[in-house]
Amino acid sequence: MEERVFNFSAGPATLPLPVLEKVQSELLSYPGAGASVMEISHRSKVFAEIHANAKANIAKLLNLSEKHHVLFLQGGASLQFSMLAMNFLQGGTADYVHSGSWATKAMAEAKKIGTVNTAWSGKADNFVRMPKPDELQLTDGAAYVHFTSNETIQGITMFEEPETGDTPLVCDASSDFLSRPLDISKYALLYAGAQKNVGPAGTAVVILRDDMLAKVPEGLPSLLDYKIMADKDSLYNTPSCFIIYIIGEVTRWILDEFGGLEEMAAHNEAKAALVYDLIDESGGYYRGHAAKDSRSKMNIAFRLPSEELEAKFVANAKAAGLDGLKGHRSVGGCRASIYNAMPKAGCEALRDFMAAFQKDNG
Repeated sequence: MEERVFNFSAGPATLPLPVLEKVQSELLSYPGAGASVMEISHRSKVFAEIHANAKANIAKLLNLSEKHHVLFLQGGASLQFSMLAMNFLQGGTADYVHSGSWATKAMAEAKKIGTVNTAWSGKADNFVRMPKPDELQLTDGAAYVHFTSNETIQGITMFEEPETGDTPLVCDASSDFLSRPLDISKYALLYAGAQKNVGPAGTAVVILRDDMLAKVPEGLPSLLDYKIMADKDSLYNTPSCFIIYIIGEVTRWILDEFGGLEEMAAHNEAKAALVYDLIDESGGYYRGHAAKDSRSKMNIAFRLPSEELEAKFVANAKAAGLDGLKGHRSVGGCRASIYNAMPKAGCEALRDFMAAFQKDNG
């Protein structure tokens, strides 16, 4: 296939076309290096500048203070499930908001290290919504409170952070990272796999507050020790240089194209409304999974009247240049992931295809 499709995959996800074109133009010889970013030393001055720029872009977008460290760690967000618990949970209790598939995985890893209290669970209702603030049952003296801001599979978002008092707040922001403004002062630690909104798979962006480093115990494996990784500026071992380079270009694109996260959020809101409005106006032909007050702006999960129609929908959409719309195997149905880099034209094309499909198959 020579033509680019609209890629609605949940991850690895679509990247901004201007970024891909810039990376393509610099692939063989990065300016000033005479070689590809994939070939240069992570200790070189050229990569030091790439690394610093990526961190600076994230700091600017999130208005980070000097108390925050920006780390690029290997293993994606899934390794952070274990690393977080190893650093801060051993022998203690942590509160987890059980909001969907990724929260379930995070809790399972944490239980191997310490005690997990389920502060709230949406399992009984098939994870169709996020909790209200007064529904959380938090533990006095917990090591931290963990929540997943956006459940990629179920298509639900927590728009308001839990109020945790003096207990450190930790967030898996993998699938809505840099999609909207955050009050980062509320977070002790935030992590996100790169492959949804900021780059290729293989790296997690971790934003860690200074005071948390004093809590890291001695004797952890070096690559799983936040203090070592912060002290070494993510360069204890060879980092994922090419991914960090692309993260820097994607974050620069957000700044150049939108000026910041306020406009990025407005753009994402408008894109999502195109598809959600079509679902709401379909007379029940399309049924959204998420409760309306928890609807994700990043992942739109929906069903059709039958599994046979869903299979036909996915196949016909792919033939029309709309790829990656099959729902996750654990829940079925369909899912459109419309991360930052999905252009408005992609959501318009999906909306028009959905309307035509209902007309022809209703």
